[in-house]
Amino acid sequence: MPSEFDPMWEYSTQLVHAGERLVHPPGRPTTTPLYSSSTYYHDSLDAFNDALAGHGYAYGRNGNPTNVAFERAAAIAEAGTAAVSTGSGMAAIYTALLAAGRVHGGALRTIVAPRDVYGATTVMLRDFFAPNGIQILTCDMTDLDALDALLAAHTVDVVYVEQLSNPLFRVVDMHAICSRAHAHGARIVVDNTIATPIVQKPLILGADFVCHSATKYFAGHGDVSGGIVVVRDDAAAAALAHNNATLGMVLGPYEAQQILRGIKTMPLRVERQNASATTVAQWLATHPNVARVHYPGLPTHPDHATALRTLGGRFGAMFAFELAPSVVLEQFVERLRMILMVSTLGDIYTMVSIPALASHRGLTPDERAARGISDQLIRVSIGIEAVDDIIADFAHALG
Repeated sequence: MPSEFDPMWEYSTQLVHAGERLVHPPGRPTTTPLYSSSTYYHDSLDAFNDALAGHGYAYGRNGNPTNVAFERAAAIAEAGTAAVSTGSGMAAIYTALLAAGRVHGGALRTIVAPRDVYGATTVMLRDFFAPNGIQILTCDMTDLDALDALLAAHTVDVVYVEQLSNPLFRVVDMHAICSRAHAHGARIVVDNTIATPIVQKPLILGADFVCHSATKYFAGHGDVSGGIVVVRDDAAAAALAHNNATLGMVLGPYEAQQILRGIKTMPLRVERQNASATTVAQWLATHPNVARVHYPGLPTHPDHATALRTLGGRFGAMFAFELAPSVVLEQFVERLRMILMVSTLGDIYTMVSIPALASHRGLTPDERAARGISDQLIRVSIGIEAVDDIIADFAHALG
């Protein structure tokens, strides 16, 4: 067993080793410590070999105790059995799609994705999957007949779904989609970032992989980036772990600790944000300078009936609205005093984003128009401020 230091060592050697490898103190910390070590030593060759085989810790890319604590909490949050953390939400989607193909049979050939899939995911499918011979098919996931026809006409390996799409917040019947995809032998990968497990847990409804940008509601405070994939069977977990370690898409332990802390307050934050979103969306829907509000909690939303039936009375903490043609976008943004204009979501602050400039800037104007994304569209992520203050700021900006 290595000692803290040997007084016979030279001074410089003592300083390298002094303070390290102390005996653990009595008592256990109430919160998970930050394990920043990139590697781990063992007292015997057998113990080292066991760690390299996955029964302990040997190298940070293959596992870290802080990350494992976050992954365990995320798995519980999504009603899964295992989880793998990644450096970002996009990395979570990427590794989940690869793992879904691997579990399916080793060769990922065809992916069905929503027609209105998130802008960065569109770019990833177009620039990284399609050039490698993987067929990308798109479908209106709210149209189950269209999905049935697509599954019948093609051999599909993976169906990729977003619950509460970005930025128009379309709602899908998750259980129905999972049943249809499984009937044709496909795996289901779900991006549940916007809905959060507080609104819906897709694994319970039949999904195989659930992804999150943990930067958003899981962490919740705008101070860390990360991703997570949650699964419910050992083969999927093994495929994810293999991908993550081999491709090096791992999350740092500091970020894992921050997100683990955020998970503890996620139910409190998201419940308040959901309630405030409903109140603010209803208020905006009556404002003369607002042309339309896209929120599944409103009867005017095309998926309101599906939302009532499947989301358990919560409709998400986000919505979008169209400014009336007479309102100048730049003036609206500049008149906001508390609400922040940013390119993210799921924070404690109320924030607005312009999809045409931010989340969907990688699409052409025609592609955005085809998805119903106008230059006057404002996406709103509700924070935890007092709802009256949020409304007052929108009232001032709208004039």
